[in-house]
Amino acid sequence: MNRNLLALPLLAALATACNSAPTAGDAGAKPDLLRAALDTTVAPGDDFFSYANGTWIKNHPIPASESNAGIGIEVQKEIYARLRETSVEAAKASAAAGSNQQKIGDFWAVGIDSVKADKLGATPIKAELERIAAMKTVAEVPAVVAHEIQLGVRALIGPRVSQDDKNSDKMALYLYQSGLGLPNRDYYFNTDTRTKNIRRAYVRHVASVFKLLGQDSTAANANAARVMALETTLAKSSRKLEALRDPYKNYNKMTIAQLDKLTPGIDWQTWFGQLGAPRVDTVIVGQPEFYQTVGQLLKTKPVADWQAYLTWAVAREYSPTLSQPFADESFKFYGTTLRGAKAMRPRWKRVLDMEEDALGDALGQLFVKEYFKPEAKARYDTLVKNVVASFTEHIKNVDWMSAPTKVVALDKLHKIAPKVGYPNKWKDYSSLTIDRSSLAANVMRANQWQYNYQLHKLGRPVDRTEWGMTPQTYNAYYNGSNNEIVLPAAAFAIPTLLDADADDALVYGYAGASTIGHELTHGFDDEGSQYDAHGNLHEWWSKADREHFNQRVAVIVKQFNGYTLLDSMHINGKATAGENIADLGGIVIGLDAFKKTKEYKEGKKVAGLTPVQRYFLGYALGWQMHVRDEALASQLLTDVHSPAQYRVNGPMADVPAFYEAFGVKPGQKLFIPDSARVKIW
Repeated sequence: MNRNLLALPLLAALATACNSAPTAGDAGAKPDLLRAALDTTVAPGDDFFSYANGTWIKNHPIPASESNAGIGIEVQKEIYARLRETSVEAAKASAAAGSNQQKIGDFWAVGIDSVKADKLGATPIKAELERIAAMKTVAEVPAVVAHEIQLGVRALIGPRVSQDDKNSDKMALYLYQSGLGLPNRDYYFNTDTRTKNIRRAYVRHVASVFKLLGQDSTAANANAARVMALETTLAKSSRKLEALRDPYKNYNKMTIAQLDKLTPGIDWQTWFGQLGAPRVDTVIVGQPEFYQTVGQLLKTKPVADWQAYLTWAVAREYSPTLSQPFADESFKFYGTTLRGAKAMRPRWKRVLDMEEDALGDALGQLFVKEYFKPEAKARYDTLVKNVVASFTEHIKNVDWMSAPTKVVALDKLHKIAPKVGYPNKWKDYSSLTIDRSSLAANVMRANQWQYNYQLHKLGRPVDRTEWGMTPQTYNAYYNGSNNEIVLPAAAFAIPTLLDADADDALVYGYAGASTIGHELTHGFDDEGSQYDAHGNLHEWWSKADREHFNQRVAVIVKQFNGYTLLDSMHINGKATAGENIADLGGIVIGLDAFKKTKEYKEGKKVAGLTPVQRYFLGYALGWQMHVRDEALASQLLTDVHSPAQYRVNGPMADVPAFYEAFGVKPGQKLFIPDSARVKIW
């Protein structure tokens, strides 16, 4: 249960924000970023998000190449600049063949060479397209699917190797729903105008890619229709976003014989052999109904449909690595239609993103060596300890949980392992070939390497020291199977991070609440709470305690279901429940940790703001962003995180200390009567 929390704010953002904040306060004094961001024309009790961030947002329009503007984009600029410098230097160096520096340098050099990419056109994927075109019968489809999946192509089935949810000491082969070109099933069936327009644009996009591959209009349009029909059938049997969050219903362990019985006509033993796992005897099927549909399609769809579908899947995956017409067409749909961006990111940023995917740990070693400071790690370690201590008190004091269950909950909390900065063991890329033949070839080989790396884990002991993120990743996560929180070094990469002006109130709100407290609470949200201290899916609660907990979860689900955006769209309270619980938990736990600091006890104002006001504003700083409508609409359908505005206003409405700090009164928009507020942790 590795949660990759997209756009999670980290402490690294402080430096960029400090450097860019407009002047406030006494002449000559360093500007206070919290005060400078305020929009005092908005009442905190009506819209705390806009009050806290409004002026910053007004002064920072969304760049044409982005779907949002915010503190995360500002931090990423710093990370991009440093990785670019590392890559340029590697490309110039006479590095030893096979070294990480040689691989980074060659990946960068050929990636940034747009002239070469344009000259090659679709040639780098020619062999894959010919493999698909050579199929004569449907019986050949599984072998081709198996081959393409190993190259990173999302086609038809979704195999992955991960810890067994019910036995975290064992690696297991999972089969999950997959194979869609649109973000998820809802895009194929929702009847609102926005989604219907996206569907029409998608079919046109698929046809345009077929034309770029050399097909005439008639063939391209016919093949696009084949793709859409096949994907729509797959989507019909795909589960909704909220349904994918039930770990028990998405855990269906089967023998190969049972899987064969589920999907008559599919020879899974042969298929797993083609996937590189011939000795697998059991598999965990996430969504059995999806694989029943896969079996039916393999019996009913003609080979021409599969050729169209697989050709499109390969082209979709590799278009960004090919010549400009392919990259432009991919961006037109996935960047503009789905996300609202007006211009493509510069090539160097796109290459860095691919390089990160291909050689993340190699970049990480150089990144950490240059930019990670021991003082930053020490400060974060202390912050983690203080927030854990606060969470301990919260668990002890909740009035809805019995004493025996509290004992087990505390045991789980104290066994959560914090990983800070970077891994002790780096990935070994010695078997990965990177050269200057083409960007697509390097990405293809890197995808194959990553596939083999994961597959190699089957039948071997679980490596609990492994990281699921690179040190330079602007993110963090809680992993339920390892019962750990992982906090990459990028959180501390900015030199001015430890500036004395970053007061404890700001730091505890920004990092203690929205990162540390948030991730710890994931171990006790609606999904994470179903895993025990050892990372196993196991009910460790009493029946009564679970019922009490679920009653509280139902209240937060109802609260977020009530938030409407973009005319008729609304937040999916059930799908976002885990993140909303973690946001609320992080705020109240981080606040009590902050109350133990000298700064809180002295109670001095900074820039006219009390310590508690600065704490809440520090939390809101982490969601200082605004988003294009297209990206917001996509988020509401596909993301388990609520939009930024409601990651601030939603939980704040449930926190009594927020009411006290800003004088929130009945009649204001955020006011919720005390008896109706959510209180979990």
